[in-house]
Amino acid sequence: MSSPDPSPQSEWIREALEKHEASLIRYAQSLSGDPEQARDAVQDTFLRLCQQDRAEVTGHLAAWLFTVCRNRVLDVQRKERRMSPLSELDLETREAADPHPDAAAATADASGQLLVFLAELPPNQRDVVRLRFQAQMSYEEIAEVTALSVGNVGFLLHTAIKALRRCMEDLEKPNPARSIRPRTA
Repeated sequence: MSSPDPSPQSEWIREALEKHEASLIRYAQSLSGDPEQARDAVQDTFLRLCQQDRAEVTGHLAAWLFTVCRNRVLDVQRKERRMSPLSELDLETREAADPHPDAAAATADASGQLLVFLAELPPNQRDVVRLRFQAQMSYEEIAEVTALSVGNVGFLLHTAIKALRRCMEDLEKPNPARSIRPRTA
């Protein structure tokens, strides 16, 4: 006996999953820094989509998904900050904020440096840059996800890109402190 045809609702969910799951995971991981937490947030997002009335999200599904996912990651982070102070083991096993010397050598290329500079931006600028360039969302979709105005999204993107460009230009300038001078006898 064959299984019944999938319902339009389940087919819609399946299509949304196929289209948005990978970019949601990347976005959630960029926010949380934890692949497991990112997958959990995306799973929760799609569970909430299953409970959502399709008519309420039609026309802005991507923005709705990214909003729910972002809120879920932020909720989990707030909860974790309240729940567990860092132990000695956490401090020893957690990656340092500064790159390891081997990693610093590996990230000498421009894209690696750009990611380092991106991490130094204020959170709201990082968020709009990630949504724009990783999730390829429009200004309107970003505004809906972040609850900012479209004009504010444009301003934050402009400011972030200007800051990143300045950092990259500074990196290309010769730095006397970095140069190795020969010893004189």
